[in-house]
Amino acid sequence: MRIKRIHHVAIICKDYKRSKDFYVNILGFKIVHEAYRKERESYKLDLELFNNKIELFSFKDSPKRPSYPEALGLRHLAFEVSDIEREVEFLKSNNIDVEDIRIDEFTGKKFTFFSDPDGLPLELYEIKE
Repeated sequence: MRIKRIHHVAIICKDYKRSKDFYVNILGFKIVHEAYRKERESYKLDLELFNNKIELFSFKDSPKRPSYPEALGLRHLAFEVSDIEREVEFLKSNNIDVEDIRIDEFTGKKFTFFSDPDGLPLELYEIKE
């Protein structure tokens, strides 16, 4: 097997308009393609930021995530930032709850967690430029 890189992360949301607003207007992803699949009553939104791709799906009556954040499966999605304090203040100014900034015991780097509109755990991880 010769994997080059991760191509995309797929996320299922409950409130499509709210999640679309969050990923586009708060996190800054650009819309690549948007489609409504009538037969599934489902949206599919392709997003991209610095060659990182997210597929945002809406499905009618999707089950909730069983626990936070230790459910089986994807634990969290992490975003690299160069100034974590600035980004935390931005999120808070948009009424998004953010955990206290912590230090990674193995790398000494700063990190923190917040959630998307459906409670998906998202991480900010600081890498100074």
